[in-house]
Amino acid sequence: MWVLGDVSWAPNPSALPGFGTLQGITDAVGAYALLGCLVAIIGGGVAWAAGSSSANAQVAAMGKKTVAGAIVGALIIGASSILINFFYHTGQTLH
Repeated sequence: MWVLGDVSWAPNPSALPGFGTLQGITDAVGAYALLGCLVAIIGGGVAWAAGSSSANAQVAAMGKKTVAGAIVGALIIGASSILINFFYHTGQTLH
């Protein structure tokens, strides 16, 4: 019978060349994504208000969807590191 040895894995970011630069790029992309969510909330709010005040239900509904999508997007961006760490640590406890 052939038995494989246990495999262990411990990520070490300091062993990767350029990891600090990659981390900086990731942070910048997250900042731009949050800025995009802010712009979408403002634009969606304007469309929602304009559609509601002019009795244009289609524009108001589009504005509501834009605001909701931007809020969900910001929530996902803000929670991304928490979610990744949670599932990584949960996976480490599996045996």
